[in-house]
Amino acid sequence: MPEIVLEHVTKRWGSFYGVDDVSLHIPDNSFITLLGPSGCGKTTILRMIAGLETPTEGRITIGGQVMFDSSTGINVPPNRRNVGFLFQNYALWPNMTVYENIAFGLKNIRKDGRKLTKAEIDDRVQAVSRVVKIGMFMDRYPAELSGGQQQRVAIARTLAPEPQVLFMDEPLSNLDAKLRLEMRYELQRLHVETGSTFVYVTHDQMEAMTLATKICLINNGVLQQFEAPLTVYDRPANTFVGDFVGNPSMNFTEVKGTPVSDNEITLDLWDGYRAVFRPNEPVGILEWQRQRDEANKDFLRKEEERFSKKGAVPKSNKDELFVYHIQRVDELELAAETNTQPPVNNDDFVLGIRPEDIHLGTDSGIPVTVYGSMPTGMESTLKLRVGPYLLTAVVFGSTMFTIGQKKHMTVEGKDVLLFDRASGNLICAGSLELQNTPQN
Repeated sequence: MPEIVLEHVTKRWGSFYGVDDVSLHIPDNSFITLLGPSGCGKTTILRMIAGLETPTEGRITIGGQVMFDSSTGINVPPNRRNVGFLFQNYALWPNMTVYENIAFGLKNIRKDGRKLTKAEIDDRVQAVSRVVKIGMFMDRYPAELSGGQQQRVAIARTLAPEPQVLFMDEPLSNLDAKLRLEMRYELQRLHVETGSTFVYVTHDQMEAMTLATKICLINNGVLQQFEAPLTVYDRPANTFVGDFVGNPSMNFTEVKGTPVSDNEITLDLWDGYRAVFRPNEPVGILEWQRQRDEANKDFLRKEEERFSKKGAVPKSNKDELFVYHIQRVDELELAAETNTQPPVNNDDFVLGIRPEDIHLGTDSGIPVTVYGSMPTGMESTLKLRVGPYLLTAVVFGSTMFTIGQKKHMTVEGKDVLLFDRASGNLICAGSLELQNTPQN
């Protein structure tokens, strides 16, 4: 099966960027998910590869063959790209049987310059029906099938023409939670058995994490990260990725950092508490700060030059800062507590802590108060109040927690993340040693 290469692909409507300078290399026989929030541009990318949408700029190749090139005017129509497209809605013909629905698209397929014979069509229909396990339903009509069975028919119809690439645009959205889980297993199996390249659009991070060999995470039309699922989870490229991937979401805290050495930073946390952050690998914090300051000056200079030019200059999506969410106690609740001061945003870093890395005890660590508790049986998801902040923790086991309960928090492991507050980019991962007493 072919590899897919996108080079500086952009889709723009007037001054609005739907997709902003995306470059991707999708290996053959891979299962790639395009992940991101609604309206981020992932479906537009899929449609441009398939030929259903024309890029404004860039180059797209499939299997080494140029499908689109803005510089030469090449734009191969969708029916000549040999790709299959599975939509969110199954679009099965209600007046045709399962067999007829699968066979319908094969009637216009050409092989060696001729149409397929009835025997060849039957062979393909029977072959794909065995792959997706719907052989016993071939004489039924769509109305007589469950949602999962209709989805299998739609998959079989897409696979029957033997496309070199299979595109899927949120194909499981219409199924209930239990059936979605079963179909994820089926899609994994289909990918292995067919050996095809799968490109799958979803806003569901669980689908992306469980199905993909690599995740392509998009936000605001801009490629944020393209890595294996566990890499995206453990080492997010920036605060947006860290915030979007993971359920519950990562905890973010803006902190003031004082580098003690190239490999140790003292961080000012909540209510006078401090911590020592030690990177897992030498990163040269002092040199990083110097380079960051120079880069910021260069960026501001270029922006001033860009906007000083006459004429309208379309605003690139890359001008937008990375976003993250910091949970705080309601302002009315804070106002009732005269001893609690609002946080000051003059910090250098953003600290990212996964909920499962927060551990609770009774006598050591930073004091916290249970603000909310949601037990699910094998684990409990907690909201912990630390001064004006709310942190999310996942505690495994059947321990019960009550609102208002006092605990002490520690952070364990070596996967605490340190981000640059100005750009949102990941600096490094490391360990966090919390001090038990606040500093005056």
